[in-house]
Amino acid sequence: MFKGSIPAVITPFEKSGSVDYDKLEKHIDFLIDEGSHGLVSCGTTGESPTLSHDEHKKVTETIFKRASKRVPVMGGCGSNSTSESIELVKHSKKTGLEGVLLVSPYYNKPTQDGLFQHFNSIARSSDNIPIYLYNIPGRSVIDMSVDTMAKLYELKNIIGVKDATGDLNRVDETLKKMGKDFIQLTGNDDNALEFNKRGGVGAISVTANIAPKLCSEFQKFSVQNDEESKSESKKLNEILQPVHHSMFVESNPSPVKYAAKLLGLCKDDVRLPLVKVTDPTKEIVKKA
Repeated sequence: MFKGSIPAVITPFEKSGSVDYDKLEKHIDFLIDEGSHGLVSCGTTGESPTLSHDEHKKVTETIFKRASKRVPVMGGCGSNSTSESIELVKHSKKTGLEGVLLVSPYYNKPTQDGLFQHFNSIARSSDNIPIYLYNIPGRSVIDMSVDTMAKLYELKNIIGVKDATGDLNRVDETLKKMGKDFIQLTGNDDNALEFNKRGGVGAISVTANIAPKLCSEFQKFSVQNDEESKSESKKLNEILQPVHHSMFVESNPSPVKYAAKLLGLCKDDVRLPLVKVTDPTKEIVKKA
């Protein structure tokens, strides 16, 4: 099971624009050595929309191989094309990943029944690899209802959700409908403390790329109920909040790429239509 601090891994680029696999491998070591509990490849933070299919697969393979079973790896395999998602899920399964993350189809705006049929088709073609749904209406436009998720949960290999709705009441509604065995991970770093209090078990995180130790420690304390742990998680949350905020002053992952550059982890290059952050944002990131 995926839980705790799970970085949505950035994809480093060379100045030429090609993927810097050497930096990617070093970044994986950094994330694991600093206490991350799992990794996600080729999400939005990994710039999956502008990776070619071959790059997407090679990045996933590189992350999985470098992780070397030290932590589980979840492959970002979402698409607004059902057949494309099926292809990527099959690749993740063949590679050996421990799970896949499937974002709600974007741009073509399916109905709730269309969402169900999309994920149902993928699940039935995926050879039982664990599937985590990804609900992010801010990017995909549509909002997957709790009822739709509950219907999908009846399929044996759909086991959890990355919730990036920002609506904490969803945690309560989902817990009531599906129970505690349905894994809830937040996609919003800034609400992780309250999310976990309500029944979540971790975060698929942007900030964990550049503050993995703090994020790992925060997650460890945030799911414990003793007073010392509650106090520690609150303290770490206060430290991290300015960092979380700075990661979204401009479109993700440009700010986190700049933060990674400041730490000597990789260059801050991103692929068009994304651009590097502006000078005012650089100051905000530096201060955080």
